[in-house]
Amino acid sequence: MGILHDDVVIINQSKNEAEPSVITINCPDKTGLGCDLCRILLFFGLTIVRGDGKWCYIVLWVIPKPIIKWDTCRWELLKNRLIGTCPSCSSAFGISYYSSELPSSMVTDVFLIKLFCYDRKGLSHDITTVLCNLELNIKKVKVSTTPVGTVMNLFFVTDTRELLHTKMRQKETYEALVDVMQAAIISCNIEKVGPEVTACSQASPFLSSAITNDVVLCTSNNVSVTMDNSFSPAHTLVQIVCQDHKGLLYDIMRTLKDYNIQISYGRFYIKQGRKCEIDLFITQADGKKIIDPSMQRALSSRLQMELLRPLRVVVVSRGPDTELLVANPVELSSKRRPLGFHDITLALKMLNTCIFLAEIGRHVIGDQEWEVYRVLLDEGASLSTPRRKIEEGVWKLLMGWEQI
Repeated sequence: MGILHDDVVIINQSKNEAEPSVITINCPDKTGLGCDLCRILLFFGLTIVRGDGKWCYIVLWVIPKPIIKWDTCRWELLKNRLIGTCPSCSSAFGISYYSSELPSSMVTDVFLIKLFCYDRKGLSHDITTVLCNLELNIKKVKVSTTPVGTVMNLFFVTDTRELLHTKMRQKETYEALVDVMQAAIISCNIEKVGPEVTACSQASPFLSSAITNDVVLCTSNNVSVTMDNSFSPAHTLVQIVCQDHKGLLYDIMRTLKDYNIQISYGRFYIKQGRKCEIDLFITQADGKKIIDPSMQRALSSRLQMELLRPLRVVVVSRGPDTELLVANPVELSSKRRPLGFHDITLALKMLNTCIFLAEIGRHVIGDQEWEVYRVLLDEGASLSTPRRKIEEGVWKLLMGWEQI
């Protein structure tokens, strides 16, 4: 007998906003399941404060962002997305139900939202928020400001619900944008484009060394990664102690997924002072312990680097202008950290800094693919806000350490 859909994901909503809600997931295991689940929770703006899991049974304690209104419909939508990524339910629920989980051999339709409007402070963030709420995944962006105070916004998106080709879905998108932008909107057009516009990555010889430099001080006291093969006869125990940050569990899980590591049991909790302790019992893809010392060192070093510096932020000079660069690592499966552009535009809006030009592209840095956000800041705003404050402000908000 299979597992009933109602039993695959159970969400017990907390009646008190300060207390965590509990999500229980019971499904067959697969390599990278923890990564896929954490990515969905991160997209929905949930913070994992505690976790426990063994084989195919996972319990997560989560707290929503206070700025997000969580009603019954949103919880139900989250449940459907989590069910859609569970291996026992993908075919029965419809593999198209969660488009970011599609096999790499299947091509997702890409649409161009061409939005021409009058400029105003916080415009890019407001547009991005609308698209995220509609579950439109932003693959590529080009934002250009004209001298006369108008902005051409080109958003290349895929639709999680796979309905953007329909007139009803396009109307819903247009009305949601008009509702937020009101008189600022001049025109809006939605059209299907070829997937090749978002598919290619390129080498990046002109990116700042602060972005491309892989050197990390692995002697930092902020992150400790140890491996022990004496504790369990069948598994390698990985113990991690580090400071909490937004997407912490996702960063751990995506790293293990890229190394094709299976997690048999795991426990995660946050102690006083935002210090996190994670215990993971893992095996290689062949079901054996990690005995090879070089493999242990490589995995430990990679985990430590990803937890010390899960993303990269730098403000640099680009000729006479000021440019913000943010880079997020892309998983080997080509999936990426969610809400990147949303959080960057939120930070700039809160810093009272305007965007003159913006682009998103994928670049190869060393042996890894990265999604790089290049934001040319408005000259007046960049002069009024010190560069160091912009860099620190964006970094802290992306890490979840500070509301600016």
